[in-house]
Amino acid sequence: MEGEVPPTGTKRERGSWGGAGLVTRTWPGDHGHGGPECRARLSRLVSFSASHRLQSKSLSEEENLKLYGKCNNPNVHRHNYKVVVTVYGEIDPDTGMVMNLTDLKKYMEEAIMEPLEHKNLDLDVAYFADTVSTTENVAVFIWENPQKLLPEGALYKVKVYETDNNLVVYKGE
Repeated sequence: MEGEVPPTGTKRERGSWGGAGLVTRTWPGDHGHGGPECRARLSRLVSFSASHRLQSKSLSEEENLKLYGKCNNPNVHRHNYKVVVTVYGEIDPDTGMVMNLTDLKKYMEEAIMEPLEHKNLDLDVAYFADTVSTTENVAVFIWENPQKLLPEGALYKVKVYETDNNLVVYKGE
């Protein structure tokens, strides 16, 4: 979360790792810490392993090979994906939390781990039957799944690392 600019009209406090999630707090206007309008972003990381083959049904075999190269291998290839899900909301004055991390962990288990862990994305996940399993589309799939479980408007962004060097950030746009 380093380097991100907070929304206009907010102040930013340095993020800190607290157990399983990263919390970045923002305060609208000049309200002090713990004020009634405190909002924060809460992030949790999960990792899963999955295989896939980049192959578009709308392209010929030659076009697929030219476009996707070694990622078009008919024998598939595997990644150890890392996913960071960030929720945003008001800090509850009674609990001190945007969301209980135990609940977020449960939502991510159901929405990400169960459908994707140790799966061939193209064969085992219905979403990818007609959608190319690029990291961009994996991010969209992951965005759509927790939406069904999380409180409305809570999901802020999904960050999917295919490798240490390749990642996609998706905010539902």
